Amino acid sequence: MALFAQQKTATDSILLGAVIEGRDTIPMVFLEDVDIMDRVPKKWAKKQAAFNRLRYNVYKTYPYAVIAAGVLRDVHTNLEFIPEEKAKKKYMKQVEKELKAKFKGELENLTISQGQVLVKLINRQTGRNCFSIIKEVKGGFNAVVYQSVALLFSNNLKKAYDPAGDDRDLEMIVRELEATNYYRYQYYQQQQQRQTKN
Repeated sequence: MALFAQQKTATDSILLGAVIEGRDTIPMVFLEDVDIMDRVPKKWAKKQAAFNRLRYNVYKTYPYAVIAAGVLRDVHTNLEFIPEEKAKKKYMKQVEKELKAKFKGELENLTISQGQVLVKLINRQTGRNCFSIIKEVKGGFNAVVYQSVALLFSNNLKKAYDPAGDDRDLEMIVRELEATNYYRYQYYQQQQQRQTKN
């Protein structure tokens, strides 16, 4: 039986510095400097936590805002082809019934802050505040009732979406979401363009 040893080449070895202590030779490696910082100040930590909560709420509610914008667009398109007022009301009730059956449980489980984010996102997607949408769909009295309830929960259905001011962080997160879900968003955009052409 023959045994062969592998021949040693120049690339098999890594040259290191060493420190000799007594009879021991200790390899020595130089590492890059590491800066040790203090903890993040509490106010920054709180801001980051609030931003993370907002991001979570946007990611959870954004699909509903996109659906709401699509449904509103469809409703407006279809109402143009319904001449009678009675038929229009019947159609609106049917749409409302379908939406309740599909989303009632999910929307009831949203937190107050998620509801606030959803109101802003619907405004962003449709270009109209929720008060005017409710007024058009359910009537002026219902819109006032919904607005009163919303105000009890620190929400305002009449407030406009402000991407450069109060809603700057929200807008940044939505753009991030649209970029990361690019293909889904592109599909949604194509659907919108097709509907506007028809």
